Amino acid sequence: MAENPQLFGNGMPVPFHGEMFVLARDGVEFHVDKIPSAPGGHAKTKGTIYLSNIRMVFVAAKPVGNFFAFDMPLLYVHGEKFNQPIFHCNNISGFVEPVVPESQNRALYSTHTFKILFKEGGCGTFVPLFLNLITSVRRYNQFEAQPATVPRVDPMQAAQTPVDDMMRHAYVDPHDPTKIFLQQPAPESQLRRRNYHGPADNAY
Repeated sequence: MAENPQLFGNGMPVPFHGEMFVLARDGVEFHVDKIPSAPGGHAKTKGTIYLSNIRMVFVAAKPVGNFFAFDMPLLYVHGEKFNQPIFHCNNISGFVEPVVPESQNRALYSTHTFKILFKEGGCGTFVPLFLNLITSVRRYNQFEAQPATVPRVDPMQAAQTPVDDMMRHAYVDPHDPTKIFLQQPAPESQLRRRNYHGPADNAY
């Protein structure tokens, strides 16, 4: 994970080189623990989830303390589960490992627990796409994240996973407000990121 990734003024995450955004889903509630900048270390807020071939990014509608966005590389997510409780809303829960800078000790960073709650509308488009994409990323990269033992795999290698066909054949649930990007959203600038810890630069 990476807290507060770079965003454009409209809230869209600044893309990496080779990144393709698959969808955006408004009206979700997001919970994540072990966030130093959030009150009590736990962030719970509403906003939008962006899903790409590299990562899933939650962008809060309103900041919680200094927390306004959370970036989860797909190769670092594990234990994901789609939950359909009888008396509560459908949700996806799971764990995500931290993106540790090269110079830092992995032991200083903890695994995060996250939950995405679908409180507004259905989730019949988002959930299958998310589960299929994360399965494809692992299969294509022959990688399975494990708690606290994730090697320093480059989260950017997920960009090689082919997603075009998956997007074209996605089931569209009329009750799910998920927006599928059949064309990439027009960026505010040509800024692109090369890695998780460096600044964005111009694509050209």
